[in-house]
Amino acid sequence: MPFHQLESAIADLLLTVRCLGQASAIALRVTMEKQQFWLGCAVWAFRDWVGSFYPAGTGSDAFLRRYGERLTAVEGNTTFYSIPSTETVHRWRQETPEGFRFCLKLPRSLSHAGSLVAQIEAAAAFRRQMEPLGDRLGPAFLQLPPRYGPGEIRDLAQFLAAWPVDQWPLAVEPRHPEWFQPQPRQSLNRLLQRYGCRRVLLDTRPLYDGTDDPQATSDRRKPKLPLHSDVIGDYAFVRFISHPNRDRNLNYLAEWQERLRQWFEQGTTVYFFVHCPQEIYSPATAIAFQQQLEKAGIAVPPLPTPPAPAQQQLILFS
Repeated sequence: MPFHQLESAIADLLLTVRCLGQASAIALRVTMEKQQFWLGCAVWAFRDWVGSFYPAGTGSDAFLRRYGERLTAVEGNTTFYSIPSTETVHRWRQETPEGFRFCLKLPRSLSHAGSLVAQIEAAAAFRRQMEPLGDRLGPAFLQLPPRYGPGEIRDLAQFLAAWPVDQWPLAVEPRHPEWFQPQPRQSLNRLLQRYGCRRVLLDTRPLYDGTDDPQATSDRRKPKLPLHSDVIGDYAFVRFISHPNRDRNLNYLAEWQERLRQWFEQGTTVYFFVHCPQEIYSPATAIAFQQQLEKAGIAVPPLPTPPAPAQQQLILFS
């Protein structure tokens, strides 16, 4: 899709969401204590969103505020690469609305440094650093490196035993292929259940359903792994890695729609994050999925309504 068409499409989607949100606000209004669905992308600081997802002229210092006016959660990949200062963490809270959720990725200096047991104190320090976010914190997630296989399960068990899930829920994303074999999969699920943790549901199928390679220019390729929609406990943490061509995502998002319908009926909360090797397309896919759920009659809370001036700027820019 040409860039100018993408800008126009996002503007139209945002305007439609605003209208739908106003029309259905009473019917879909839920308290934050009962909210079952949070939707977002991997990051908020993406400069190429200016002029499409963000209003033209938006400065980098306003990215998070503008993001929080449009989506309800962010995966927060930034903490994987560096731990923010206390001042920055306080600012994140101030710049996001009530009910917004940061689902932060544990730092790679912790998760990718070998033994997790050796990083228990570092994990505690990270938790303390994030405390100022308060009720903005959603579940954190631990991405295991590709070399970290089932042979390390005792190390993982000791780390999880030391993580206070009653204070900060934690989901775990395995990357080693052996974790997806029947016996290791069951062992991991039992371990997560024992310590009150969850399993990240990573869906990379759209990237590999075809002869093209949408990750050809990406320096951080997502793995080709089976999707096991194992929901352990009261919430699901989904990372949907979309294809830049929106049509290539439709069948998979239709599957997720029905999964979410069932999970909501069972009382399961869902954190759903949309990625793309070409990140410029992620917001449009996320907003389109929200609309898809609403049209299917699934009672998800409406997305935030961007301020009217921002809407007008988007429409003029398109």
